Amino acid sequence: MPDRIAISILSRRTFVASGVAAFTMTPLIARADGSPKATSEPSQEFKDVFAKLVGAATPVDGRIAVDLPETADNGNFVPITIAVDSPMTEADHVTAIHLLSTANPHAHVATFHLSPVNAIARVQSRMRLAKTQDVIVLATLSGGDMLISTTRVQVAIGGCGI
Repeated sequence: MPDRIAISILSRRTFVASGVAAFTMTPLIARADGSPKATSEPSQEFKDVFAKLVGAATPVDGRIAVDLPETADNGNFVPITIAVDSPMTEADHVTAIHLLSTANPHAHVATFHLSPVNAIARVQSRMRLAKTQDVIVLATLSGGDMLISTTRVQVAIGGCGI
């Protein structure tokens, strides 16, 4: 019998209000040359959500492709596609993809649960962004490792009413 696919269903209000605060994880996120990215101080809520999702793991940059516009004319509707390079076999697959936003009312935007039944580790959605900020994607692998990707999005008109 094939594995079941677990999908977290958020209410519209929870999904729309998703994301939060400000972000600096300079020990974990750096440019290719090793210098830290310039970001603002994260809120305590963001730190708590990030710490809860990451646990004792050290996320590694790479293997995540994020298709997200560099500039969003309107933050009410920002499309996003996330693909993780994974064989999606029983022994090696993505178990979850977490989407975080650094300057919205809530830090945790969404979590997508996956299994080898999915065959590919790819999800599409849309999100609201309150203002210019980083969007962080975390991918949890079956072996316990974690991947990370950070994308900066310039927002012309905010979408969260703040």
